[in-house]
Amino acid sequence: MNDLQHITEFQTSPDLVEKLYKYSIKKNYKVGAIILDEHSHIRSIPIVIKGSLRVMRTEDDGREILLYYIKAGESCIMSFLGGLHNETSKLKAEVEEDAEILFLPMDKVSVFIKEYPQWLDYIFRMYHKRFEELLEIVNAIAFKKVDERLLTLLQKKQELTDNKTLQVTHEQLANELGTARVVVSRLLKQLEDNGSVKLGRNKIILM
Repeated sequence: MNDLQHITEFQTSPDLVEKLYKYSIKKNYKVGAIILDEHSHIRSIPIVIKGSLRVMRTEDDGREILLYYIKAGESCIMSFLGGLHNETSKLKAEVEEDAEILFLPMDKVSVFIKEYPQWLDYIFRMYHKRFEELLEIVNAIAFKKVDERLLTLLQKKQELTDNKTLQVTHEQLANELGTARVVVSRLLKQLEDNGSVKLGRNKIILM
């Protein structure tokens, strides 16, 4: 079965699916690979076929924060918008799980918008999903304590990988939360003490 045919908007347009494969470049990446870096030019947009990405924002002082994940069947709406307006990337996309990705050139992105309403529906759905996720981030930063945000992040990673054993470092979690590693280490120890997690070397098991 063609992977793109599982995407809701594409199920009514085999021709669109065929052209997406025809004009896109398929690449495979390992965990930790940088797909798109900040300030780089956007010449194509990624559609994740397998695996997942995490999208980060870096502040001037070097701190990072997780904005959202891109799962199989999804794309990065910021790549759409930046590419269409000839802007450089304001975000960094890094591989969370080994990934297979299609890269569609920006000129085809514009052509498909005019030719296929299903493609436009897909873009709008991605925009709506990312907007809601960014609102969740704003709400969490404004109203939730770091320990709550940490537990929510761990639960999201579990859902993403469908695995209670997470291969992740304290440093990575700190970066994704936009806080210090020592804070994450202290909070993880508290979670372990109350039986919520079990800590190992570069891994965390959710109980």
